[in-house]
Amino acid sequence: MSIKIGSREIGPACPPFVIAEMSGNHNQSLDRALSIVDAAAASGAHALKIQTYTPETMTLNISTNEFFISDPKSLWKGKSLYELYGEAMTPWEWHQPIKDRCEKYGMLFFSTPFDSTAVDFLEELNIDFYKIASFENTDIPLIKRVAQTGKPLIISTGMASLEELEETVEAAKSAGCKELILLKCTSAYPSLPKDANLLTIQDLRNRFDVEVGLSDHTMGIGVAIASVTLGATVIEKHFTLDRSEGGVDSSFSMEPAEFKLLVEESKKAWESLGRVSYERTEAETKSLIFRRSLYIAEDMKAGEVLTTKNLRTIRPGFGLPPKHYESLLGKKINKDTKKGTPVSFELILN
Repeated sequence: MSIKIGSREIGPACPPFVIAEMSGNHNQSLDRALSIVDAAAASGAHALKIQTYTPETMTLNISTNEFFISDPKSLWKGKSLYELYGEAMTPWEWHQPIKDRCEKYGMLFFSTPFDSTAVDFLEELNIDFYKIASFENTDIPLIKRVAQTGKPLIISTGMASLEELEETVEAAKSAGCKELILLKCTSAYPSLPKDANLLTIQDLRNRFDVEVGLSDHTMGIGVAIASVTLGATVIEKHFTLDRSEGGVDSSFSMEPAEFKLLVEESKKAWESLGRVSYERTEAETKSLIFRRSLYIAEDMKAGEVLTTKNLRTIRPGFGLPPKHYESLLGKKINKDTKKGTPVSFELILN
């Protein structure tokens, strides 16, 4: 199974497809947004994702009750939803220059739309594929609208129950989506490794017969690397230039050096999977000489008996294997032999 997006193949036979999520880390500066693209490309990202919405398409301009973030533990405490989305949105007129900058580096560009007007706009930009965010994975009308484009679709699974995911996948496939990727996701910012439940990755693949990856909000690269060993073929991480410079998602975003390490180490993790094999590699074959084997440990005369003093199991590996040690004790040798001679059957007196 594999999916082709643009010029890239995504699947178990390919290195992990690593996505840098800009989100609102541009801090309302197009120059900073383009610098993020530059840094993501230099860090080895295969794709860059933004989000396409306006405050009006996300919520109502109300600053009270459930429209106001009062949770003291929230990264966005003290803002209304409308204010937050106004600060985090990527202006639609920026999409084309960001897309152009991505294409300059051969890096794929795509977006998460949040309503049908955003899908219409992104279709005009002719993007190659789409993403549905965890918070919208139960928005069946939106999922159907995106699926109707016929383009590959990535859906994050955060907060969704199994029953909800079944509805989501059915909606996408029935509306025309033939290339679907589900991302295991924990919708907490940041999230904790103990909440990642990465064993779900293989179950998602088997249950829905789709490609599966990880949308990771934990700090560091450990969880993402572990996901590759469990079959993740896509890794998505939030990306920023410098966490200390702030931004709506900066506190749980990766900086360029960290992201570069993620790309490199996730590829190594994928390469290490290989196949079920009990064969020696070429490198191991060359190392056989450093195994233990049987050697004469004292100068001996023809006819002398092998004992625990003159027969030893040592390195290197040019003598008989150690499994013959006990059966050779008490046997006689057939010629004078110097200390340090590897033992062979030809040396034993019949």
